[in-house]
Amino acid sequence: MDYPIPTSSQEIVNLRQQPVDEELIAAAIAGVVGIARSQGRSLEDLTAEVLADEGILDRDMRLWLSDIVAQAWNSLP
Repeated sequence: MDYPIPTSSQEIVNLRQQPVDEELIAAAIAGVVGIARSQGRSLEDLTAEVLADEGILDRDMRLWLSDIVAQAWNSLP
């Protein structure tokens, strides 16, 4: 992967400076999962947040993204 996995919210925000590609999205998702875990949050907390955020994605895309987040949660150490 060309991008390191972010370990803070600021590092995730800084990813906005990069061109968007699959690896950047994967790094961002992995970072969000890692940060949520470090804060003691559960997968249910994180997927609920994804599903509730109506600002950018429509409902179908939020469902799809919540599935991807769950896969990342279950795959990452």
